[in-house]
Amino acid sequence: MARSRQASSSTRSPGRPASSGPELRPRLLDAAIARFSRDGVAATSLRGIATEAGVTPAMLHYYFGDKAQLTTALVDERLLPALAPLRARIENAGDEPAALIAAYVLGVGEMVAAHPWVPALWVREVLCEGGALRDVLFERLIPQLPQLLAKRFAAAQAQGKLNPDLDPRLLVVSLAGLTMFPAASAPIWRRMFAADDLDADALASHTIALLDRGVDAG
Repeated sequence: MARSRQASSSTRSPGRPASSGPELRPRLLDAAIARFSRDGVAATSLRGIATEAGVTPAMLHYYFGDKAQLTTALVDERLLPALAPLRARIENAGDEPAALIAAYVLGVGEMVAAHPWVPALWVREVLCEGGALRDVLFERLIPQLPQLLAKRFAAAQAQGKLNPDLDPRLLVVSLAGLTMFPAASAPIWRRMFAADDLDADALASHTIALLDRGVDAG
């Protein structure tokens, strides 16, 4: 009787891997992010992700189906939540140029500190031609955020609060260049300048100071 109960309790639903559990799905996504950031989406196979996670390819198929579905899950469950606080910061920053700049710079710094994989993935899969996430960027990730920033900068410029020689759209581009690029290239410039003393806070302070001088309407 006891053996029967034990056998019954160990029975799993058909098709469910014996080693699966609620903690495994996040670990599989972590492994996918690590490989996508390091090697790129196109160059990464499900088998490679499985090896990174220490599971079989069948386990990935069980949770995600194919690589396209895995990539969609990564966007939905990791990338969008990583960007959400940045968007909220900017939406709540008001219309003053200095406040908008600080919101963006500090928001990116917080995002990178919490999710160090974002800059590398952004460079590989958004900036590089043929990147797997470029279309996703326009369709889902930040479809209105750059336009929102540019519109607020343009309004501030019309009120005499922003340097008239600046293009509000290019100011948004400059913000991205002064935040995401330094984060993505940190291993290079830290080694080049022996700059291990420069942390995320120092980088944010530098960027804000630089932009404040450049956007002063006077």
